[in-house]
Amino acid sequence: MDAPLWTEAYAPTLAELPQDDARETLGQTVEEPLNLILQGPPGSGKTASARALARETHDNPDSDLIEINVADFFGRTKTEIKNDPRFEGFLVGRSDMSKRDMINHVLKESASYAPVAGDHKTLLLDNAEAVREDFQQALRRIMEQHHRTTRFIVTTRQPTKLIPPIRSRCFPVTMRAPTSEEIVSVLEPIVEAEGVEYDADGLEFVAGYAGGNLREAILAAQTTAVDAGEITMSAAYEVLGEVGLDDEIDGMLDDAEAGAFTDARKTLDDLLVDEGLDGQEVLDAILEQGRKRYQGERLAELHRLVADIEFDMQEGTSDRIHVSHLLAELGRKA
Repeated sequence: MDAPLWTEAYAPTLAELPQDDARETLGQTVEEPLNLILQGPPGSGKTASARALARETHDNPDSDLIEINVADFFGRTKTEIKNDPRFEGFLVGRSDMSKRDMINHVLKESASYAPVAGDHKTLLLDNAEAVREDFQQALRRIMEQHHRTTRFIVTTRQPTKLIPPIRSRCFPVTMRAPTSEEIVSVLEPIVEAEGVEYDADGLEFVAGYAGGNLREAILAAQTTAVDAGEITMSAAYEVLGEVGLDDEIDGMLDDAEAGAFTDARKTLDDLLVDEGLDGQEVLDAILEQGRKRYQGERLAELHRLVADIEFDMQEGTSDRIHVSHLLAELGRKA
């Protein structure tokens, strides 16, 4: 999709968050910054809410909001971390560091420098369920050292994966999946601002299609508008019924089986980042496509691999790491 994503173009303000309880709670922390844990399912608005809070809180949010997605560290090599333009300034002359020390150093430096405006800045740690316990202990120490100048916001789908010392230092805010009615209330002003023809049935179909995932609903509405020129029941049904990831998944599996692991992982990154899928959604798509590609023992082996990866993801760490492991195994067994 070449046009700007609606999820970015229409990022909500704090007052526009659809969940009443979360909106009220976050509003109370504007004047009294607290460390927060935003917990909830994928697409419930955790990251969007943290950004909205930062825009409401900071005079210069572009400088005083620091975002670190756990996958930026824990699913990447030392070289990839060192060459990332967001982190390379922290790591100049430190090529002899271990990956653990690199991560700790970037976190500590990000938390330690003075805010550009006001008396504090915000450090957003996204998808924190993937942080190993030893790194969480390091994060706890950083939170203790820099709590006067840095508000820490942790987002996670699995708050029980966070160690008690971090949970005790953060106020929990539950971001439930928005209802269909709440999703429609978000979609309606967006499509009106875009000048897209729509009807109530079309928006309700998109909301139901997304199943409580607000990000997916907005992207589905944009896809329907681009492909069909309108968002009606029939247009949404036709477009979204055809939307799939068959080509991407097929290409990723082809690369994995051919031993082109770097190419397979690049496609995986596109699915996780650009398409906004989580690891479970990618696994489901792999399994669905695998049933068309394989038979007999090969299909049974794929089911066993997927089951193992699903279990590993429940235990924490990065979805990217675990699905990458599945791709490597497919190549090894090809």
